[in-house]
Amino acid sequence: MIMKFIARATFCGVAAIASFGAFHSEAEAKTVLDVAMVWPEGNYHVTNAHRFAEEVEKATNGNVALRIHAGGELGLKGPELMRSVRDGLVPMAQMLITQQVGDAPFLGIESLPFLTRNQEDAAILHKHIWPEYERIAAQFNQKFLFAVPWPGQGVFTGKPVESAADLKGVVIRTIDQNGSRFFSALGASPVQLPWGEVMPALASGALKGVTTSSSSGVDGSFWDLLSHFSRFNWQQASDVMTINMDSWNKLSEADRAAIEEVAARLQPEFWAAAAKVDADNTATLASNGMTVTEVGSSFAEELEAAGKPIWQDFINRVGGSSGQIIADYLKETGR
Repeated sequence: MIMKFIARATFCGVAAIASFGAFHSEAEAKTVLDVAMVWPEGNYHVTNAHRFAEEVEKATNGNVALRIHAGGELGLKGPELMRSVRDGLVPMAQMLITQQVGDAPFLGIESLPFLTRNQEDAAILHKHIWPEYERIAAQFNQKFLFAVPWPGQGVFTGKPVESAADLKGVVIRTIDQNGSRFFSALGASPVQLPWGEVMPALASGALKGVTTSSSSGVDGSFWDLLSHFSRFNWQQASDVMTINMDSWNKLSEADRAAIEEVAARLQPEFWAAAAKVDADNTATLASNGMTVTEVGSSFAEELEAAGKPIWQDFINRVGGSSGQIIADYLKETGR
């Protein structure tokens, strides 16, 4: 017998009709699960997802196949993905976790400015936040399988930035409210802009700086308009691979165990891929004439002082175990 789930949904006024999570005939003995992603083919998160799919099919002896849909081809936008998996509109998704804060405010913890300073910090933070992530996943009828960070957010400018004084009055593009508060506290003049408006604003001189990752700096060929890249790493959010619990529970116990083993085995490889992408893009920026600098210890103290009130506001707003989680994380990092 062939069973197929047909989901019809409307997102932002656009009707989307898709066939998801097809469980094929007994003769085939295969479950095909669609995975929604908004990132384009070629992005390392998508490359990792394809690798995960290959290993899942091998580990389950062909019983489970993951079908990766990159570039938003299923008509689902980033902030909709956790809800869409919860409701069974798609059985799986890989999503930027900080985009899901409208549904679960705790998931904004990775966007707190300068809470993590590098990928090592991010790994420690994940150890402390993962039990709460798992609780939230269960609340939203799903299971988080693994997480992989994006490169840290740096600052691109036309001059060296070695202290907060160097940011005073600089009109800088930020990505969210936390970023705007953070850079305001550092003396800059932040402006939230979507990516599509960044290059025209830089070319016109309306912007004097941009906070974004090394990857975006390469994508935008920032060396044509700016000269310096300061590796703040003031924010390092992650993508999370998630699966609907109804779809998960339809799998055999052996296949579920195999998928969990693959996720645990590949996650370190995926983190290494993220670090390599950041290193390669930083090298590309330097090879095109940009001056790349790291944050010194005294500047780090200024950055942390600017971030701490935002951490406390998060704790006050989210409540629960958030304060203890952050305290335990800071203790482990020696801060």
